[in-house]
Amino acid sequence: MAIKMLPREKVFRDPVHNYIHVQHQVILDLINTPEFQRLRRIKQLGVADYVFQGAEHTRFTHSLGVYEITRQICDNFAVNFPTKTPGDGLWDDNERLVALCAALLHDIGHGPYSHTFEHIFATDHEAITRRILTDESTEVNKILRGVAPDFPEQVASVIAHTYPNPQVVQMISSQIDADRMDYLLRDAYFTGTKYGDFDLARILRVMRPYQGGIGFDANGMHAVEDYIVGRFQMYQQVYFHPVSRSMEMILTHLLQRAKTLYEAGKFDTRYNPRLLIPFFEHQFDLKDYLRLDDGVLNTYFTYWLDYPDPVLKDLAGRFLSRRPLKSVAITDQTAALLPQLRALVSEAGFDPDYYTAENDSFDLPYDQYDPSVANPKTQIEIIQADGTLEELSTLSPLVAAISGKATGDKRFYFPKVMLSKNADDLFAGTYAKFQQYILNDTLIDPAFK
Repeated sequence: MAIKMLPREKVFRDPVHNYIHVQHQVILDLINTPEFQRLRRIKQLGVADYVFQGAEHTRFTHSLGVYEITRQICDNFAVNFPTKTPGDGLWDDNERLVALCAALLHDIGHGPYSHTFEHIFATDHEAITRRILTDESTEVNKILRGVAPDFPEQVASVIAHTYPNPQVVQMISSQIDADRMDYLLRDAYFTGTKYGDFDLARILRVMRPYQGGIGFDANGMHAVEDYIVGRFQMYQQVYFHPVSRSMEMILTHLLQRAKTLYEAGKFDTRYNPRLLIPFFEHQFDLKDYLRLDDGVLNTYFTYWLDYPDPVLKDLAGRFLSRRPLKSVAITDQTAALLPQLRALVSEAGFDPDYYTAENDSFDLPYDQYDPSVANPKTQIEIIQADGTLEELSTLSPLVAAISGKATGDKRFYFPKVMLSKNADDLFAGTYAKFQQYILNDTLIDPAFK
């Protein structure tokens, strides 16, 4: 395996980690590939900057941050826990480069507006990431092959969780990994919130390799607790913010409307989104995918501000000019009332297929390992003084209190005008009927008021 070091360390200035240190030529070469540079044009948090105006950071900066945390983990392991004999469960620093490459490239397959795009066009960013690594047409693959012929497949297997060393896999993907630690700190910084702050230096200090993966010294358990609580708060206050979800619904319906018009043969050719057509036709290749980014979609949306179809035109305007839908919380019981609300929205002149939506967002902040489930999670192991392992929630009442409990809500989205109090409006009576179903941001049955 050819490992070339830079003659002098390269650094990138970073607001979260201060400096990101690059010592390997292959890492610098990967950063400079077109496939990786494309991540500069894809926002990390999608539409969250419509709520938190500072959240304009990209998947490029996040990927560098994940690399840097992984580099620090490798340094700690190499100094404090180097392997002495094969199979002793300590760190073999020959694994460093595959870990660093996997950390850097773990998000390279994300598309524009990430998860919304995936939902509409049935793409899978993890599968595309692996393809970018292993497809001989990419610059990334060429550089990885320069390390060793099978190196692209090794890095891809880390992303796929099939790499034989669980320590490497858990650095990148586990309940407390470099990916999650960077995005919590980075998203907290750029959203201006403090929920995601935790003591990264302390967590890295108490991390230890063992035969089955990565654990944490018992004296660092409170730093791990702080991370779990911070993650819980970020999901509730930032990632699940109702207005962010509203803008995602508008984006979803905007793309869906364009797709529907195209599939019906009704798309005005003057406004054809040429780079999206392979996705409308379900016949895209990797080259088509890598041409897309947030800016490409926004350009098409700007063209569609003049589109003849009133729904596509209006949704494009709502998305570009931040006119979110309003929402109310619903339960399994009150969801039965939604047909009546959709009928009232239709009565007010809106197509309910495009101007109403249900959205649920739930997260499991921490869950104990259960080998019986289809995809068992790695658990957080606390390493006791005698070397035995204890699962975190058995030692922490705080983590036990939220373990296994999904948090979040389900909401119904609708046009803001449905809450209008203007008695002179043509649809004032319809609005009034609609408003009888809402009390304190919650959907209710007016029959039981």
